[in-house]
Amino acid sequence: MTGNDDTSQMSSTNASNHVVVDGSNIATEGREMPSLAQLNEAVTTFMDLHPDVQVTVVVDATFGHRIDASERAEFDAGVANNELVAPPAGAVGRGDAFVLTIAQRVGATVLSNDSFQEFHADHEWLFDEGRLVGGKPVPHVGWVFVARTPVRGPKSKRATRDARRKSGSARAPKASPMASEPMPMPTSPPPGRATRSASAPAPAPASAATSSGGGAASTVNELLPFLEFIGEHPVGTAVSGVVESYSSHGAYVRVKELAVYVPLRLMSDPPPRSARKALRLGDEVTVVIAGTVPDRRSIDAGLPGMVPSAGGADAVAPAARKKSAAKKSTAQKVVAKKAVAKKSTAKKAVTKKAVAKKAVAKKSTAKKVVAKKAATKQVVAKKAAAKKSAAKKVATKKVAAKKSTAKGRS
Repeated sequence: MTGNDDTSQMSSTNASNHVVVDGSNIATEGREMPSLAQLNEAVTTFMDLHPDVQVTVVVDATFGHRIDASERAEFDAGVANNELVAPPAGAVGRGDAFVLTIAQRVGATVLSNDSFQEFHADHEWLFDEGRLVGGKPVPHVGWVFVARTPVRGPKSKRATRDARRKSGSARAPKASPMASEPMPMPTSPPPGRATRSASAPAPAPASAATSSGGGAASTVNELLPFLEFIGEHPVGTAVSGVVESYSSHGAYVRVKELAVYVPLRLMSDPPPRSARKALRLGDEVTVVIAGTVPDRRSIDAGLPGMVPSAGGADAVAPAARKKSAAKKSTAQKVVAKKAVAKKSTAKKAVTKKAVAKKAVAKKSTAKKVVAKKAATKQVVAKKAAAKKSAAKKVATKKVAAKKSTAKGRS
């Protein structure tokens, strides 16, 4: 696999010689759902091309929930060994803001294909040379990395305009207290890939307390509020909340102190290309609970109409629902019986018609036979009468001849 020389200027332009990887973005490049294997390949290739650069891989809080189930054990090990970093639960701005905060603090380059338009007013350094690098997997070539310039779109202009209206007021979102703690520096690439050096030591296994403790980096919500919420709001329940942030393949809705995840597939059919096309930050929306992941304290929901609702204005009591279901079942049985009766009646009618047609056909055949016989008899009678007439004529002629002979003799 090869890279691109456009990133060779990074070491000279970036004094800290540090790169922060937007893991959720790179893992989802060219895919519908993130892949830990794809992220491993990209990071390993980048580290091979830049062996002297320190790399910090950041993923959003829902990354472990959205990857394939077969990769979750590796993900948990990577988090436990500080090879993958996730923002604290409930952090404002989620993964994107966390990536930019780290990069701003240490003057690092950001490896991402995102332009971070919502943050242009607070992070103008993104437009400096060498501060943003993108990467894509190229068939038969491998990962290729190039220097990028952020795209200034409508969201960037709106964010910049809103910041100017505040007239110098504090514009940066208030970060979680955990963001002030020293950042862990991974000593190896994410799990699942061989290290750059065959002699490099393998990462230490995670202890049972760490892997089962369910820290902020591996869970989405606090335990007690999560348990209370799922007890009061089973699957199909409608709740109201405020759109708080976007992710690579969905959005987060804040319901009281809980973060509820709304994936693109539960926004509309077909799903929108981006959560921004279906939801706007700060809007109050109603969502329907679609399921939970207890080990990560994650709650999934969908927009009305995408998840069967058990509440709302048209909700009925369980007994009424049972009666309604029984009525529907009875009605279906009656309809089925009527359909069977109609089919039976139709079959009998068809049978009677067939019998009647056979009887008519038989009568018609019999009449034809009788008619033929009668015609034959008439022909025979005519022939007999003709023979008799001929015989009479011959006899008459003989008698006349005899009389004539007799007269001549006398």
